[in-house]
Parts: sequence; C-alpha cells; structure tokens
Amino acid sequence: MTRFIVVVLDGFGIGEMPDVTESRPQDCGANTAAKLLDHFPLKRLPTLEKLGLINITGLTRSVMQPSPLANWGTAKLAHDGCDTFMGHQEIMGTQPKPPMIKPFQASIDSIEQALNQQGYQTERISRDSLQLLVVNGAVVIGDNLEADLGQVYNLTANFSHISFEEVKKIGQVVRGANAVSRNIAFGGFIPSMERVFHAIEIKKDQQGKPAYIGVNAPDSGAYDEGFQVVHLGYGVDAQVQVPHQLHQIGIHTYLYGKVADIVQNDSGTSYTSVVDTDEIFTLLLKDLDNHQGFFCANIQETDLSGHQQDPKRYWQILEKADRGLAAVIDTLVASDVLIVMADHGNDPFIGHTKHTREQVPLMVYSPGITGVQVGYRNTLADIGASAAAFFGANPPESGCSLLAPLKLEKEPHSF
Repeated sequence: MTRFIVVVLDGFGIGEMPDVTESRPQDCGANTAAKLLDHFPLKRLPTLEKLGLINITGLTRSVMQPSPLANWGTAKLAHDGCDTFMGHQEIMGTQPKPPMIKPFQASIDSIEQALNQQGYQTERISRDSLQLLVVNGAVVIGDNLEADLGQVYNLTANFSHISFEEVKKIGQVVRGANAVSRNIAFGGFIPSMERVFHAIEIKKDQQGKPAYIGVNAPDSGAYDEGFQVVHLGYGVDAQVQVPHQLHQIGIHTYLYGKVADIVQNDSGTSYTSVVDTDEIFTLLLKDLDNHQGFFCANIQETDLSGHQQDPKRYWQILEKADRGLAAVIDTLVASDVLIVMADHGNDPFIGHTKHTREQVPLMVYSPGITGVQVGYRNTLADIGASAAAFFGANPPESGCSLLAPLKLEKEPHSF
C-alpha cells in the first residue's frame, strides 16, 4: 500500500514570522514549541524528538536532543494573520487571498435581513452599544473571539432546541449575506440558552473602544456534549486543491477532525466534528490498516489549550499526540510518507487568547530515509504540492514539492 500522511498539531508554532512587528505586534516573541520545552525541561516527547523537533527549535533547557536521523525543515505562513481555516486551505494547495476585516456590527443588518427573508425569527441582544443576533431562540451569531478579530463570524447553537441540519441551513443563509473569510456554524447539547448568553464577551479595537461582540465558545458549553461543526469559507476553490486533484487519478482522501470540518472532500472520507486526540488517532490507525491514499489529521486539542493559556494541558495533549504518532510510524513501510507540522502558533505564554503568527515545523518520516534537510519553505502549500507529486497528480494551485531531496517523487500513475 502507498500512503501519504499529514498530521497537523494545530497551533504548534516554532517562532514568530518575520513580519509580526508590523502585522501583529501582539505576537512579538511568540514561540509555542520552544516555550513549552523550556517550561517542562525534564519531560520528553520521544517520537517528536526522533522526528527532529529539537533540530528545528534549537537547543532549549529541555532534556530532549537533536536527532541526526531526522528529516526536517520549516515553513512560513503565506496567508495573512494566523487562521486555522486559511492555514488548512493553504496546506491543501490554495494560494491565500487577503481577508476582509469587518466586525459583525457592520454585517448584522444584511445578515438579519437575509434570515428574515427566509422566514427565520431574529432578535438582538445588546451589550455596550454592540449587538448580537439570536435566531429562532437557539442560535447566537456574532464575532469569533478566538480567531483574528473581524475575519470570522460564529453561529453558536444549542442542539437541545434546534437540529444541526437546521443550523447548517441557517449558516448557508448567513454565509450568503457577508464576505468575511469564514463563518462557523457549530453547537452542542447545552443545558440552557442562559449559559450561552452568559458567555457573551466584548473585545476592544486598537483605540480601546468596544468593537467586537461574540460568544466565548469554550465557556458556552458547545464543546461539552454532542459537538458538531461546519466551516463555511469565502472564495476558496476546491477544484484546485489536493483532494480534487487526487480524485482525478483515483486516489482517495481521508480527513480527520477539524480539517474534515474545514476542507471540501466530496469524493473522499471525512470524519467531521471529532476533537478528542485519542479518537483522531484511533480512526486514522484503523484506516491505515486497510487503505492507501492521502490522509490528513488535525489535532485540535493543542490549539484549544493555547486558547485557554494552559501550558499543562497543552503538554498533556502533546504527549497523547506523541504516542499516536509512534503508533502511526509503526504501520509505515518504505513506500509511505508521514509529515508532522502545524498551521500557525498558539503560544500559551503570550498573554492573549488568540492564535500567534508563527512559522511551523516540518518533520518528514519515511522508513529508510534519514538526515535530510527539506528546507525553509515559503508556504504551507508545499505540503499539498508534495502530496500531489507523490501520487503523480496534477499540482494544486500553489506550492512546490519538498520530496525531491528525499528521492520520493513518483512518476504519474506509477503504482
């Protein structure tokens, strides 16, 4: 069997991007991986150590050491900001476009009008001169407070009062009434709407004025029971991404966790709304035992730990991921490739609860290939381009394959 596997440790960046002084001064000094290693100097992540994590971060106070056998490199973010949605679109070979920045307040009228025209009942909740929308008494719409402010709107739903299918329909109406980069429709079985309302928060703009209003997603209880989610992007063309290009030559794509919620994979297998790290690896390992093709898994709990500014939980999730990666490596044969990477940073020591604009690690494993430097890449799209080249498919919209120095390039339809 021939398998190309990507595991994304969501938010596990390796140091600030060169442009943060101008673009995101709040992220100056961010280095998620190195700070965690320094904070837990006597603990090991043996699989990531073997894969070259210390080769990438440089020496820290950690007992972990560089690996002479590792194949490693780094990648910059080509998308503006540091967004999970755009990060994964970039990984799949998309050339990112600059996002629109528009607080929910600037879109609330058009969104409410569109919902009312489709027969939905709406009311507004006001806080400090800002307003949220409540739809059919069960869905609260406002700014996403965890991503870059003004680029994402959230629809937080209580499935005790409305079905996920209906929430997705509401999401499509909302998506058609605004042009920010992403709308996220999600929810869970929450004891009461009061918990959602109590999780409403306000964020200020650079002038210190209230500008963004939304629901704190972890505090809302949406993740606690029966969580489901769909991400609705703006201006992303799935026809130029890796899953589509691979499908054209008969290669199946398997997506796990948040990447399955984010990336269009109509002809493949997508395990959506899965957050638990152990469950992600269980699903991945089961498929690796029985199938070939392209596999991409997102480990979201690292990112959630960063949002919570919780280093201890972050490290515990890394330990789970490390064990899961060891199990994946045990299944691999000489024709397989594993890439472990991130999509941005989420430094739990930075002092704010948002993503951090950081470069990401690239750790590449294929049995029998050792000690190769795959370079300092300018875009995450090089991963998608590598997957396409590996299977001999047409390239995606963006990216250059990193597999040549590993001597892993394949001829079209050669397997």
